[in-house]
Amino acid sequence: MSDKPKVAVIGCGYWGPNLIRNFSALSACQMALMCDASRDRLAHMKGLYPWVETTHSVDEVMSRKDIDAVAIATPISTHFELGRRALMAGKHVFIEKPMAASVQQCQALISLAEEQNRTLMVGHTFVYTPDVRFIKKVIQSGELGEIYYVSSQRLNLGLFQKDINVAWDLAPHDLSIILFLLECSALAVNCQGRAHLNSHEDVTNMSLELSNGTFATIQSSWLDPNKTRMMTIVGSKGMIVYDDVAQNEKVRIYDKRVEAPPHYDTFAEFQFSYHYGDQKIPYIRQMEPLRVECQHFMDCIQSGDCPDSSGREGLRVVQILEAASMSLKNGGCRIEIPSLEELQTSESLSMANG
Repeated sequence: MSDKPKVAVIGCGYWGPNLIRNFSALSACQMALMCDASRDRLAHMKGLYPWVETTHSVDEVMSRKDIDAVAIATPISTHFELGRRALMAGKHVFIEKPMAASVQQCQALISLAEEQNRTLMVGHTFVYTPDVRFIKKVIQSGELGEIYYVSSQRLNLGLFQKDINVAWDLAPHDLSIILFLLECSALAVNCQGRAHLNSHEDVTNMSLELSNGTFATIQSSWLDPNKTRMMTIVGSKGMIVYDDVAQNEKVRIYDKRVEAPPHYDTFAEFQFSYHYGDQKIPYIRQMEPLRVECQHFMDCIQSGDCPDSSGREGLRVVQILEAASMSLKNGGCRIEIPSLEELQTSESLSMANG
């Protein structure tokens, strides 16, 4: 591989142009090839980036020996096959969220990346925001105490997807943030929802039991009048509200808590103590998270380090989504989620049994 990896982006529709813009701006790589089935889209992108080659053929992307890395920004149903082909061609792979359409597909991509000794990274963009990184430091410092629960809302009017429901479209952002912040896994999920305008649910409510004892809820909607990107983290010593829609002051830390009396002899003596302290709005220097994410992909290619949003992290999110889909089909019942170790054991047994 050359000193400067050459990157190809497959998919120039909604999100692909953002990847092209950021890879083009990095000194660590060369944005070399743009691929899309639409001639109009490619012509438009060529006008913006005349120095970047274009092609309508995925086969050309895969066969080009000078292409070191491929970024995939296409419909979810195509993620697995494109990722598989790119890894088989010896290329590093970046796949937009969610990683693939099933747990089995994610496992196959992870195994293939390991066999080919190639970097596999998933586009969990919010993990790379300075706000989420700051919140993680606050949690790790113990300032919030024991984390009781996390509540997240990601609501908007559209954009409706044709091939997936709103949970698969929007919840990966919240799931990746929660798993990153708390460094835990999901034990079980309940999910309820409704499809109002087509066959896919456009409103869902997801409840998660996490391995660290924390409880989390995620509300997703394509049918809300207001754009909402709000996450509340409640701890025994303090609370944080993260409002990604806010232009400034996205993170607010509240010195608020409720304390039960350490001991009491009668019901009359039992009274909760409500603490109302100061509110802090920390200054957090903003950077475009996608730029940080693309740079991280390049860094991991060069160093061989595991990305913060590796294939395993992508698998953990798809595990939850797959279990949530099962819960939706069964009236919102509780669906247990196996650990990655249990998944690996199950996969090994399945292969051993032919």
